[in-house]
Amino acid sequence: MRGVRLHVAEVGEGEPVVLLHGFPQHWYGWRRLVPLLSDRYRLLCVDQRGFGWSDAPAKGYDTDSRVADVLALLDELGLKQVRLIGHDWGAWTGFHVCLQAPERIRHYLALNMMHPWPRHHRLMPQSWRFWYTALLEQPLLGRWMLRNRPGFTRYLMRKGVVDQAVWTPTAMDEFVRSSQEPGRARAGEALHRAFALRDIAKLLLGRYKRLRLTTPTVVLAGERDFMLPPGVITEAGRHADDLRVKVIPGAGHYLHEERPDLVATEAMNLFSDRH
Repeated sequence: MRGVRLHVAEVGEGEPVVLLHGFPQHWYGWRRLVPLLSDRYRLLCVDQRGFGWSDAPAKGYDTDSRVADVLALLDELGLKQVRLIGHDWGAWTGFHVCLQAPERIRHYLALNMMHPWPRHHRLMPQSWRFWYTALLEQPLLGRWMLRNRPGFTRYLMRKGVVDQAVWTPTAMDEFVRSSQEPGRARAGEALHRAFALRDIAKLLLGRYKRLRLTTPTVVLAGERDFMLPPGVITEAGRHADDLRVKVIPGAGHYLHEERPDLVATEAMNLFSDRH
């Protein structure tokens, strides 16, 4: 598929729901949410290129390439239309899937990610929160950090939750171990660098302003998200037909880990809407 093999963990029966993980996770990041939805839906937990058990090519970590991967996967699986859940980088990809191919996505639930039309006067004062991405996006340094400084990855994951008990030793060790693999570490670096070089420029230049989101969408924000506080995740105004933002009290950057029950409820409520 586009020269890349993508791994998909599939469970459940019913209407298809594609789940796109964030960084530094892979399909296993949905382990708490899957049992709450698999009795109603066919869940397709995708390892995006470079992560989990998918191929890790040298190129293709920009947003357009990741979107093309998702659409090619839908074609390969014979799925004309699906519902979508995305977290973090997966949620950023999800927004652009909806923008590029709105006919393929019925509903979209985005976790811990801003939409492509943030209010810059709110976002810029919070830019210091992204200090760690400056390390990850640097050529060679980013992959070195992920491979040789596992404490850095552990720090980011712990910083991302309010309740540290969420990270069982098994889960923490798996995501850190995966991030240390040479191909995965290179992918983590490439992912952050592509965003810095391409997407940030588009945001600053207003390149997304001509785009309109027609997919019914709910964005869930963590009240104590260290990276994207609720004040940054605003309504989209004229850029979206139906986008709602909900803030989850006492939760951080990994809502599907900290509050899978609430995420499942929001998903079912959204998916049952008649649009």
